[in-house]
Amino acid sequence: MAIAVEPQASTDTARRVPGTEIHRRVKIERASYLAAATAVAVTPQMYSGPWAVLGGFAAVTATGLWIYTRAEAVFRRKSTDQTADQQQNPEQEPDFVGLLRTAQRTLPWLGFASSYLADVLHPGTSWWEWAAPVLWGAVMGWLAPVTRSAGLVPEALPLPEAAPAADPQQAGPPSDYPGFLDWVWQRAQLAPGTRITKVRQYRAGAPDFEAVIVAQAGRAVPALTERALAAAFDVPEGTAQVAPIPGSGPGRMRLRVTPTVQAAVGKPRSVVELWDTRIGCPGGAATGMRVIDHRVDEDRIVLLVRAQEGSLIKLPQVEIARALGMQDTDLLMIETDGLGDGVVSIYQKHPLLDIREATADDLVMDEDGRIQLGLRHDGRPARIPLYDPTLGAITDLFVGAPGAGKSVALNTILAAERINGIVSIVADAQNGMSLPEANGRVYHFGSGIAAVGATLAAAYMVAVYREQVSSANGWGGFEINSPWALANISLDELNLILSDDSDVPDIFKTWIVGLVAKFQSTGRKMGMGLRFAAQSIHLADLGNKAKIRSNAKNGTVWLGRTNSSTTQHMATDGVIPAGIAIAPIPRYFRNGANRIRAAWLGKEVKTGPTTAGMAWNIQGGEVFLGRVFKAVKQNRTFPGLIALYESAPIPGFTPEEDAIFRQAYAEALPLAQALLEGDDGSSGAGELDEFGDGDGGGGGGRRKAKGKSKPRLSRSNARSAALPPPPPQALPERILGVLALAEGQQMKIKDIRAALPDTNPTSVGNALTALRGQGLVAPVSNGIWQLTVDVDLDMLGLGDGSDDD
Repeated sequence: MAIAVEPQASTDTARRVPGTEIHRRVKIERASYLAAATAVAVTPQMYSGPWAVLGGFAAVTATGLWIYTRAEAVFRRKSTDQTADQQQNPEQEPDFVGLLRTAQRTLPWLGFASSYLADVLHPGTSWWEWAAPVLWGAVMGWLAPVTRSAGLVPEALPLPEAAPAADPQQAGPPSDYPGFLDWVWQRAQLAPGTRITKVRQYRAGAPDFEAVIVAQAGRAVPALTERALAAAFDVPEGTAQVAPIPGSGPGRMRLRVTPTVQAAVGKPRSVVELWDTRIGCPGGAATGMRVIDHRVDEDRIVLLVRAQEGSLIKLPQVEIARALGMQDTDLLMIETDGLGDGVVSIYQKHPLLDIREATADDLVMDEDGRIQLGLRHDGRPARIPLYDPTLGAITDLFVGAPGAGKSVALNTILAAERINGIVSIVADAQNGMSLPEANGRVYHFGSGIAAVGATLAAAYMVAVYREQVSSANGWGGFEINSPWALANISLDELNLILSDDSDVPDIFKTWIVGLVAKFQSTGRKMGMGLRFAAQSIHLADLGNKAKIRSNAKNGTVWLGRTNSSTTQHMATDGVIPAGIAIAPIPRYFRNGANRIRAAWLGKEVKTGPTTAGMAWNIQGGEVFLGRVFKAVKQNRTFPGLIALYESAPIPGFTPEEDAIFRQAYAEALPLAQALLEGDDGSSGAGELDEFGDGDGGGGGGRRKAKGKSKPRLSRSNARSAALPPPPPQALPERILGVLALAEGQQMKIKDIRAALPDTNPTSVGNALTALRGQGLVAPVSNGIWQLTVDVDLDMLGLGDGSDDD
């Protein structure tokens, strides 16, 4: 920008001319620079004689003399005429305005002469001989220094000292919303000299917005009352507030105007009054829950809520969202301590919409045995314990429908176990398809339903070994790596085994539940945790649900997107703390306003991003919403999770434990497969078993396994295979007694039924099939059975009590 300083003491010398005259002069001046630049570039190439050199020197010399004489006159006048003024005011500086005007007007001549002289003196032709005139002409055309230094003022505009302040009362409102709000602010004259900037409207068509009030440099925004602010924007009193901006001085203040957000019966003055009149009041969404403190942050409103004395906290999410007039329940987050206090967060947009990938540092256990699995809605780490230093190993329950992010969560935890030196024992009932990344990257990975039972049985035998050694040494508890490593057993897709609609025989389910019950008693004290994972599961399916519920409170229940019945059962089983209603997680991030508007207009609404990884985390009575770290899938696998796995070596058992585990697994696997071949009659086959009904029925069952050795039924090998005794059922024991009394003779099924006239004939066939699965009996042909082991009649209560053989 050209220097064009007006003399402070002689502004009356400015000349008023029509505005068109100034534009005309600028055009003429710029045209002259264009012509001069062309001449400077072309003429030296055509003629460079002595007269050209002399003319260039003369122009430069004349320009320099002009500036010199002007400067000498200024200094001479200042030293003689204003000596008295300088003595009276030593800080006053000389007036160089005239000299600056002269220098400004000489710029075109000096640049023209210098470029021309340089082109003439330089022999030949170079690129800069063309570039210098072009550059000079462009700069001079932009500055127009001669016209700008002439002191011309358009007639239509007053001089600067006569310019009145703009009158917002007479100017019309701007068409844009930020400009309109600033226009309203200027008309109100609450804080002269301030402006409204950075306007952000909450929702189109609604008057709710937030902005920044900016004062002049070096000044503070004056104190403003809520009453004055409400009057300025014509909103209910209490719906407009000013608050400091964190990290900023008093010259900038945050302005929030929210008449629609805080609208309610009786027009409450604040969000606290809104809560009291719509939610905490008698008959409200959360009667008796009162706000004791609140905070308005950049992107959310936070309420600290407390129940009445002697009452438990109760904050139903859906009802509160409806009372607040929200159209998206996902933007309302609730956390409680399970007793009397809770925190309610109201967001403008979902805080977990974007999330990063996990790092190895995130997965390192802290002093409390926890890792960071993801993020909470308020930005805090979402931590999950792998181990409790006080209670020992823990029990976790992971539930999530397909696409809920359960596999990513489990893979992240298994990678964390490997990083922290924890032995990971994994069994996937879905033939390894649920957790393919873990296969080959953990100590043990079992694929298939039979492998789930065998893995659990082998792990139980390691726990028994640890218990025996601890008892022999007088150890009363477990300590990590002294002498054994912490081990966690993860059983995935248990719904394929324990759900009501699974095809697994009841005898296999009974075996699994029995092993779980035994492991719950032994494993936790011996540093061996248990993690259940399924698409939908109830604690009642896991046998001793009271014990599992108690242990789950020490671990974590990860409740991802699932059906509402699972959530209801969680509440019924006592896993979800009393007074907390958890809303099911949707498949996609949604916007209630857009969905309803689309339904009203009969249009489709695009689905939002998937909520995979979102889950309610229930830990020791605490409930919070979090999201697992993101995992990017490439070529049907997760390379990021694989890299986390392989960032540390695979931990393993001691040599003694490893031998026990592998031997027990090898012995339990064929027995598990045998149990799976049984049929408990739930398929509705009536009296038919897999080898016929004993009365000439067809044998449409599975083929009989051949070439297997017949094991002897004993307490030792049953224990070595970790098979718990069958449930106390009188019928199987009575059938064994009938066959034992036959002294090894084969019996037809109709004879067995005849020996047990008080039993259901169908139940006899089912019991024989179950006993066959345990290896105790075998079919000789259709409907004919015999014992395959030696049975102690005294053990069955059928002997005479003597020791005779």
